[in-house]
Amino acid sequence: MQSSLPTIEHYERLIGSEAADRILAKADRLRDLHIVNVNSTYYGGGVAEILSSLTLLMNGSGIRTGWRVIQGRPDFFSITKKMHNALQGGEIFFSDLKQDIYEEVVFENAARMHLDHDVVIVHDPQPLPLIEHFRKKAPWIWRCHVDLTRPDPALWEYLSRFVERYDAVVVSLPEYAQKISPPQRFIMPAINPFSTTNKDLTEEEIAERLDHYDIPTDLPLVVQVSRFDKWKDPQGVIDAFRIARKEVDATLVLVGNIATDDPEGQEIFESLCSCREDRIRVLSVQDTAFVNALQRRADVVLQKSLREGFGLTVTEAMWKGAVVIGGNVGGIKHQIEDGVNGFLVDSVEAAAEKIVRVLKDPRLRETMGKKARETVRSQFLMTRLMEDWLDLVTSFEARFFLKK
Repeated sequence: MQSSLPTIEHYERLIGSEAADRILAKADRLRDLHIVNVNSTYYGGGVAEILSSLTLLMNGSGIRTGWRVIQGRPDFFSITKKMHNALQGGEIFFSDLKQDIYEEVVFENAARMHLDHDVVIVHDPQPLPLIEHFRKKAPWIWRCHVDLTRPDPALWEYLSRFVERYDAVVVSLPEYAQKISPPQRFIMPAINPFSTTNKDLTEEEIAERLDHYDIPTDLPLVVQVSRFDKWKDPQGVIDAFRIARKEVDATLVLVGNIATDDPEGQEIFESLCSCREDRIRVLSVQDTAFVNALQRRADVVLQKSLREGFGLTVTEAMWKGAVVIGGNVGGIKHQIEDGVNGFLVDSVEAAAEKIVRVLKDPRLRETMGKKARETVRSQFLMTRLMEDWLDLVTSFEARFFLKK
């Protein structure tokens, strides 16, 4: 079977012809550009999910857009995971040895990369120092996807020396802005509604995926889909479910994966396995069709994060018409309007109360689910994300790469 790249035309029935024409006109002005993205993993987590779809949509619109992934030893990714946690408010002991390993591995990657593109977009802290090893001839943009509300001061001071060399910095929300020289832009992530994770499924396809993983459907399903990460608070989800189950019968399913750049994931997954029982299922799988089926069949979807740069799994579940109960943090607050298209909670007890409320009220689930889907259609589709990036790239001086 011959496949074709996704195009803006595929989205036209969702965004309208006027928006589609506007985006295509902007893309045409940048048709001669060669753009490259650099991050730290091809799968696991929202960044890889976004790049997988966005790079294809850009290429389908005539803009050559590449995607490079840095390589690293386990000790490198252990260090960068600690950096990730510290940027989100955790603690870190960033010794000279850790600093040396971090910079050495990035230097080794730079030696293998030939970044002579028209625009270079570097994602998150793992490849951040790449910019030190190239003679910069084009705009370099640092895209940070994590919650920067309260970064560790010493770590941020160290990373800032690299950040200051970039031509622009992109974060998801205005509250993540930092005191730095490069101009900052705020671009929220988005989903591809046609991907395996999000496309429409028949009831037969949903049943097949759930049966394959032996997921019981005789009781309402409460679901959380996330990387196994302490900031996603999977233990808090289990605790909330156990409280709610005193009033309603249900099954909890926690599904996650372990990204190649996240060495803590396996440890957290193993700790959760001790909580397994007949009505609490914990699975580590990389199966996007299963995630799709689970979110579509779920009666309640939780994303009880303690920190959250954005929360793409919230967007995915809302697109499927699910009622999402999310932590009142980060990007989740910008997706869920409390009591309108979902619920925001600050505690285990509040999450339990909302689980009970939603499971007992089918009409509420239907009404909120419709509003949730419309929120995503109007604000969080991949075409909006692409247009935001086109506008940013276009904002650089025209003499470098725009058609006359």
